[in-house]
Amino acid sequence: MEQVDFLVVGAGIAGLSAAICLARVGRVMVVTKEELAESNTAYAQGGIAVAMGGEEDVALHLEDTMSAGDGLVNREAASVLVEQGPRRVEELLAWGTKFDRENGELMLTREGAHSRSRILHANGDATGKEIAVSLLRHVREMDSIELMEWTTGVDLLMEGGRVVGATLLDGEGGVRVVRAKAVLLASGGAGQVYSDTTNPAVATGDGIAMAYRAGAEVSDMEFYQFHPTAFSVPGAPRFLMSEALRGEGAYLVNAKGERFMERYHPLLELAPRDVVARAITHEGMDGEVYLDMRHVKKDLQTRFPGISKFLAKYRLELGRDLIPVRPAAHYLMGGVRTDVHGRSSLPGLYAAGEVACTGVHGANRLASNSLLEGLVFGVLAAEAMIADDGTQHEPVVEDQGGEVAAVATGSATGEKATERWIAELRDLMWKYAGLLRDAAGLQEAKRRLDALAVTMPRGMFRRALEARNLYTVAELIVAAALGREESRGAHYRNDFPERDAVARHSVMSKDGLKFVA
Repeated sequence: MEQVDFLVVGAGIAGLSAAICLARVGRVMVVTKEELAESNTAYAQGGIAVAMGGEEDVALHLEDTMSAGDGLVNREAASVLVEQGPRRVEELLAWGTKFDRENGELMLTREGAHSRSRILHANGDATGKEIAVSLLRHVREMDSIELMEWTTGVDLLMEGGRVVGATLLDGEGGVRVVRAKAVLLASGGAGQVYSDTTNPAVATGDGIAMAYRAGAEVSDMEFYQFHPTAFSVPGAPRFLMSEALRGEGAYLVNAKGERFMERYHPLLELAPRDVVARAITHEGMDGEVYLDMRHVKKDLQTRFPGISKFLAKYRLELGRDLIPVRPAAHYLMGGVRTDVHGRSSLPGLYAAGEVACTGVHGANRLASNSLLEGLVFGVLAAEAMIADDGTQHEPVVEDQGGEVAAVATGSATGEKATERWIAELRDLMWKYAGLLRDAAGLQEAKRRLDALAVTMPRGMFRRALEARNLYTVAELIVAAALGREESRGAHYRNDFPERDAVARHSVMSKDGLKFVA
C-alpha cells in the first residue's frame, strides 16, 4: 500500500495542469495508461479557443458557448471558462508553449459557431501536442510529482462514504493500492465505445465507470458529439479533418458536387457541429460527402502539416483533391457530475476535463473549448483539493476488495475473445445509439447489452478492465438517451424531433435516472 497526498488519474491537459498546482503543497502521483504523450490532448488538432481581446471578446465567447450548448449550458461554468481562460493561456506562454504567430502576433483563426477569430494553434494542426509537451516539460521539473506510465485504474477505494485512493494495475500486471487525501479523475473521454471514432485507443471511459461504480453521480451521458468531418476511406482510420479546415474556407459538397449547407443552417459550413454532422449524414444517404478546398488559395501544406502528411498516405492533397468525410464519435459532453471546482458527489473525489460534467458545454460543445476546459478546470479542481484538505483515515481492509475481486474471479477471458466482445459492443452502439436515435433502436441496444453482460470478459488485464468500463459507459449512454424524449444539441431522436420547453440535465447514480433543471 502506497501513500501520496494527491492521486491524479490521467496525464492530459487537465491532469497535468492540476498536478502542477498540487505539487506546490504536497506529493502528487500522476498515472496514465500508456506513455505520457498518449492522450486526447495530444490528438487535438483544431486549437484552443480563448478570448485574448479584452472584455468584449470574453463576453462574446460566453454567448457563443451558451448558444452552441442549445439551452443546457451552466452559465456559471461557462463564465468561469471564458474569464479565466486568458490567464491560463498566458501561463502556457510563460512555460514556453509556442503558438503560431503572424508578423510577431498570435495568429487567431475562426471555427464553427464562433462569432469572431479567437482560436490559437500550434504547428498548424498540432495544438494539443504542443501544449502536452509544454506541460510535461514543466511537470518533469517538479520533484514532488511522480509520473507512472502504463498504469490502468481498476477501482476507487472507499471508506465511510469517502474516496481515499484507488487500486491500479501496473504495466507488469501487478496490482497496486494507492491511498491519497484526494483523487482527481482526469482520464479523458470514452470515444472507443463507438466503432467509428476520432479518439485514441486509450479513451475507454475508465474514470466515468470507476466513479459510477463507487456511487458517484454522472450527468448528461446522452450528449455525445459526433465530429462532422472524419476521414472516410474503407480500411483507413477515422482521422480527424479539423474544423479549422472549414474555418479556412473549406466547402462541404455532396456526391453531385453541390454545396448543401445552405439548406440546413445560415452559418453554412461553420454551423454548430451537431447541425453539420446531421446534414452530412443526410446528404451521405445518396453517396459520398467531401471537403473541398480547391478554391482556397493558400499554402495548405504549411498551414496543416499533420493532416497533409496523413492524406499523402492515400495520395490525396488539400487544395487539389476532394477529401471524403463522414461523422465519427468525438467528444462526450457528459461525465462525472461536478461543481465548477471539480467536486463530485463523493467526498474526496474530483474530476476535470472530458471525464467531468460541469455543464460548461451543455448539449453541444463549442469548437475548441475542450482544451481550454481542461486547462481551466484542472487548476480549479486542484485548488479545491488543496482547500478541502481531506482527512486521511486508517486503512479498512474489508472496504478495498469488492470490485477488484469481482474482476479477478471466474476464468480469465482470452485476449482475442475480449477483442471480439469489445468490437460487438462498439458496433451495436454505433448502429443503435449513435448520431440518430429512436426508441426502437435504443431498446435493441439495451437488449443486446444485457446479452453481452453474460459473456463480459474477466481477468486482471488491461483489455478486460477496459471492456468492463466500456460496458458501463454504454449502459449509461443508452439509459440516458432513452430517458430524454426530445432532440437537443448532439442528442437527436427521430421519434422526438422537437426540443422541450424546459432544459433539464440527466443525472444517474446507482439509485437510478432523474432529470433536473
